[in-house]
Parts: sequence; C-alpha cells; structure tokens
Amino acid sequence: MIITKNWLNEWIDLENKDINDITNALNSIGLEVDKVSKIKIPDNIVVGYVKEKIKHEDSDKLSICQVDVGNEVLQIVCGAKNVDKDQYVAVALIGAIMPNGLQIKQAKLRGVQSSGMLCSSSELSLPKINDGIMLLDDSIGKLELGKALNSYKIFNDYLIEIELTPNRGDCLSVHGIARDLSAFYDLDLKKVENFKEQDNVIGIGRVLKLQSDVSNVNASFNYKAIRLDKEYDLNLLMKLRLSFEDKLSGIFVNDLLAYSTYSTGVLLNAYDFKENLNNDKEIILNLKEEDDKIDVFYENKLLFISGIYQDNFKKIKTNESTFAIVQVSYIDPLCVAKFKDDIKNKDEDILYRSFRGSETNLNLGIDFFLNILKQYDIYVYSGMQNVSNTKEQKLINLNINAINSIIGQEIDPNQIVKILKKLDFEILTSGEILHAKVPSYRSDIKNINDISEEILRIIGINNIKSKKNDFKESNKINDTYKKYDYLLNLRTKASNNGYFESIHYIFDNKDELSDFGFKISNLDIINPINSQLNTLRNTLLNNLLNAASFNIKNSKKIIKLFESGVVFDENANEINKIAFLHTGYKEEPKISNKAKPSLVNFYDFLLDIKNIIGNFELKKSNISFLSPYEQAYIYKDNKKIGFLGRVHIKFENKKDLLKTYVCEIDFDLLKDFTKKANIYSKFPGINRDLSLLIPKDYDYENIRKCINDLKIDVLENFKIVDLYHDENLKDNYSLTINFSFKDFDKTLEDKDIAIYMEQILNKIKQDLGLDLR
Repeated sequence: MIITKNWLNEWIDLENKDINDITNALNSIGLEVDKVSKIKIPDNIVVGYVKEKIKHEDSDKLSICQVDVGNEVLQIVCGAKNVDKDQYVAVALIGAIMPNGLQIKQAKLRGVQSSGMLCSSSELSLPKINDGIMLLDDSIGKLELGKALNSYKIFNDYLIEIELTPNRGDCLSVHGIARDLSAFYDLDLKKVENFKEQDNVIGIGRVLKLQSDVSNVNASFNYKAIRLDKEYDLNLLMKLRLSFEDKLSGIFVNDLLAYSTYSTGVLLNAYDFKENLNNDKEIILNLKEEDDKIDVFYENKLLFISGIYQDNFKKIKTNESTFAIVQVSYIDPLCVAKFKDDIKNKDEDILYRSFRGSETNLNLGIDFFLNILKQYDIYVYSGMQNVSNTKEQKLINLNINAINSIIGQEIDPNQIVKILKKLDFEILTSGEILHAKVPSYRSDIKNINDISEEILRIIGINNIKSKKNDFKESNKINDTYKKYDYLLNLRTKASNNGYFESIHYIFDNKDELSDFGFKISNLDIINPINSQLNTLRNTLLNNLLNAASFNIKNSKKIIKLFESGVVFDENANEINKIAFLHTGYKEEPKISNKAKPSLVNFYDFLLDIKNIIGNFELKKSNISFLSPYEQAYIYKDNKKIGFLGRVHIKFENKKDLLKTYVCEIDFDLLKDFTKKANIYSKFPGINRDLSLLIPKDYDYENIRKCINDLKIDVLENFKIVDLYHDENLKDNYSLTINFSFKDFDKTLEDKDIAIYMEQILNKIKQDLGLDLR
C-alpha cells in the first residue's frame, strides 16, 4: 500500500505532524512502514506558460517555444510531441541541476538558442504519466508563473509504503489508514461531502432495471448512470497518485474509478453502454446467486463475478465511451474464500481487496466518485438502483476487567470507549457491561481478545508498563506429553532390541497397496510427488518392506526396522500406528553358530515384540498378505490392537526378501498412561504341568477359555510349554501346559494343588472331550 503524507492530510489533519512521528504512529498501530521516500523537485524548476510555439525549420521533431516564467520570456527548443501553445509546463531554468545530475545550460539546438528545458515527469524523478512533457493544472494548487515547483505540496512530499497483514483489508485505502490514525491521534476524520443531485435530470429508472434473486449472501450492489459529452483528461494530481501505485491506465473513467477505490476502499467498476444512449432500449441487469457467489448478467452474458473479476464484455476499453453504468459493490470475504479457487479467470486487483475485505460503506465510495465527476461537469442521472442483503453487525459483550487482564494494565473505561468509537465500533451500555457492535468491514474481529488487541495497538505496547514476571511452574504433564513420552519409550525399547527407525512420506503406491488387499483412500491426490507415491498410505508396512528390499539388494542380511506415524483409512481419517519388520538372519555369523546363523523365526520375532510393548495375547487371524500358518491378531487387555506374522512367500519373492516377519499396531489402542500397581503374595508359588492329547489343528483358544471359566482364584497364570508329536501319536499332538498357583493368605500344599488340577482336568474332559496323554 503506497500513500503520501499530503494524500493522508486530505482525510485527517496531519499538518503539524512530521514524517517520523507519522511513521512511528503507523508502526505502533500495526501498519508496518516498509519504506519512506522523499519527493522533492530540485530548485530552479518553475511554473511556465507556453505563449507561442513554432516549428523548427531544420528539424521535423523540434519546436521553438516562447515560455513565460513570470519575470521574463524564455526561448526554449523542445522535442516533445505534446507541447503546444497555452500550456502550463514545468521549466528547468539555466543552472538547475536535474535529479540525474544533469545541469541545465544555455545551448543551441540546430542553430537555435535554447534557454532552459521543458520537463517530463520522469525527468523530474516522478512516475511516467504520459509521452512527452508534464502539463500542469490547478489540481496541484494555484498556478503562478515563475513559482518554484517544490513549493507546491505535491512536489514536496513523502511517499510512504506500508506492508499490510492479510487481515487488514480495511486499511487497503487512504481513508482506512487515516481512520486508524484518527484513533491514535484522537483526531476527527474529514467527512466526504454528500453528493447533491442536480435538478431536472433524468432518473436512473428510465435507463436501468435490476432483477435479483440475492437472498442469502452477505453482499450489496449499488448502481449509478453517467453520461460523458466529450473527451476528458484526468488532472495531474490524480495522475501522479495513481502512477505511484502503478494504477494509471490512461482511460479516464477507469482511472477515476481506480482513484476512488484507492482513496475510499470501496470497490467501483463500470460497464460501457454507449450504444444505449440514443435509443429507448432499457438496460436490464440480472444478479444471480449461486453457492455464495453472485454473478451479474446482461442479456444472458456474464458481466461480473462478485469479488473476483469483470468480464471484458461491456468493460470500458477506450475514452470514447459516452454512457456508463457505475457499479459499487461489496461481498463478504468469507464467501469469496469459498468459491475463489473454483473460478479460472480472476482480476487480481479486485480479488486482492474483496478477499481481505473491502469497505462496506458504499455511499462513501459513491459520494467521493460523484463529487469528482462534478468537477468535470459530467452528467449524472438522478437516483440509484441497489440490491442489498447485508447482515447485522456482530455484537460482542465486553467486560472492562477482562480487557484489563488481557492487556496487563488498567485502562480508563472512557479511553476504551473513545478508542473503539474512533475505530467505528458502536458501543451500547447495559449496567457495567459494554456491548460493542463490530464494524462490518472488520470481519477479522471475533471476540473480546481481538477487541483488546485493537485497544492495545492504539494505546501502544510501549505505553504498557512492564511488570515483574510472577513465574510459577505448572505441571507440564498432560495427555500430549504422556503420548510423546510413551512413544519415546517404545522407540528406545525397539532400538535396544536392534531395530532401526525408518521415516517415510505419508504417501504410498496405490497398486502395491491393492495387491496387499488394503482399502485405498477415496480421496485422490491431485498433484502426487511422483507416480509411485500416488495415494495416502493406509499401512506403514509397504514402505518398510520396500526399504528392506532395498537393503537386501545392497547385501544386508539382517534388517530390523520400525516406524511410527499416521496412516489413513478409506475415508482419509488419520490413525496413529507403529510397525516393526525383521527380515533375514536372526544374528550375525559367529563362533557360537559356526558362522551359519539361522533365519529369523516366528518365536524370535514374537519375543522382540514382547520386549518392546510388553505382555499380550494372540488370537487366530486370517490376513491375506501374511502366511496362513504364521500369523495372529494381537490382543491386550481384551482389545485387538494389531497383528503380526510372516509375510506371504509370494510377496517375499516379489520383493526379493528373505524370510520376513512384520507387526503393525494401533498406537492409540496400545498406549496406557496409567501405571497399575498389582498386589503380590509373600507366599511361595507351586507349578504343575498337564499334558493333553489334542487333534491336529486344534484351537488352543478353546482350552484357554475352558480353564478361565473355572475362575480359580489361586491360579496365577498358565501357558503352553511344549508341543510334541511322534509316530505313536498318529494324528494327535501332545500339548503340555504349565500352571502356576499362588495364594495371598497361605502357603499352598500339594493336596490343595491336586484338587485344583483335578477340577481343571475334569472340566477339560467334560467340555472339550480331551484327555491326558
């Protein structure tokens, strides 16, 4: 955002403020000043008047001008195409030193004496406003021949560049910045004069009709009609100001609209209807609402998408337009945010303002624009057509004590009210409670914290007295910390068991995951990193298997990896998991294994997982990408938390892997932050074995459940210790179970144990039909 001090002064009286004071004020209220530049025309450059112009006899491009500079008439040879008689011009006198260091001297050009130079804007280090010399007019002040240009405010000014944060769309105008400064300095804003319509002019209803279905979108559209009877030229003041911001187009109406928008923050644009001026055809504009978007149509042709862009159709493209419909609009920035990415064509200038929040007081923009038209004596049709569906201002309840607590200092309630009113908040009182109506252009103000920030920035953070920090360390142990600590503990245990941590992208290969039988996410990645990472991963295992395959191909024989992170189900919901992989040999070649280590087996891997996550139970599973003979679900505290097993041999071969075991666990089901203290007995325990004859493929879960159903209090635990088979057993196996008994009140005797063992054996015989070996 680029403004000048004198431009600000048209909205708020800053005559007595120097540039450093203004800069500090802007920075203090959160409008960061990026750069300040001095604008000053060099000395000996004055106002001149071209009394006569004749063509140079020896040049097609040069003209000989007689220029009145007040105390004398100078003969100056000029090569500008636009120089002509009766013009006020900028004249560099003999001895003047130009901004580029050139000193003006007496000279002869093609044999003709020249005593000075007529200057263009760029030669004076101003923005380029035209091709040729800069023509002066009374927009800069009263023109007096011979008066130094740097005595005019516009040529002795400061250019201020402000870096705005995205939430401060209300300051994308000179008026918006002046409004903030008015609160800081406690000064009144200068009001824009209400436009007074002329008598006996045609009403807009004679030429324009609106049709609208706008009912839900927070938006407003106002329309005026104007007639241009001749070709107009923008005055020098507005040309220079627009050029500083690189907004000068050279099209009169468009430049007036741009200047009004930049000054007030109100979005203005116009449609060219010159063909309708001399006929009785009524202009019908149709405003259609669709999914928080408002489109403006004329004869079913799109003219405007609110907050996004104006179509070239009916846009004013030249200075030949004689009749225009001026549109002044506002749309809620939240609506713009919803549909802006769906619109292919965008006008960045319009979008930049509407997305951040343009000025909602449309009358401010209308009056400002029409008062400029009055200076040019342009015909304005009376009345106005409008469509409005503005929402009621947000009401926030304020507690003075709460505001003081947030700011950290007691602020006078009267000062709080004064600041908020200067910022256009409407203040209502109800006992000790204040109610603040948030100005509609401040869509970023949501709660009392935001309002406290507004008060603080106007007061100035440097004006808040520092206080001794009353530091009290609070308990930092919370669920987030516990989760982190638990995961860190698991990772440490995995590392202690020889596993290396692996980290991959959250993306995976859709085809490989389909081969494994996983359900793929319904949400496709529009721009994948590459063709191999084209979907969200729904397991950690595929990436671990690919990493293991890569290491095998690089001559590694023992590969133990683990990874923790999020995966995504078919609906793209996040799930925290941890996974482990062991492929190849279980140990390095050494003397004890005669340099011929065996491959990892199910029980080796099972022991690693137990050492890492603690005790758990296994139950029968049926997972397609695991070996049907070596796989199981993992249960802990009667909850299924994951699975483990050997990778199916077809996948091992496909990825060139040795014997490979994997495990994947749902971390959120695994974690248990509560430390449980169990009572233990001071009396010794007694162990007994029981060998049962069971059929092949018998499910041990039946035996476990049968024994648990007895609910023997002194039975501490039981587990399988042997599974034996020989020819004599034929189609059966010998299963040996070890039972551990312990009482909390006494030392158990053999006769007690015999009773319990008999109960167990009878239950197994009765319910399962099994017997001793």
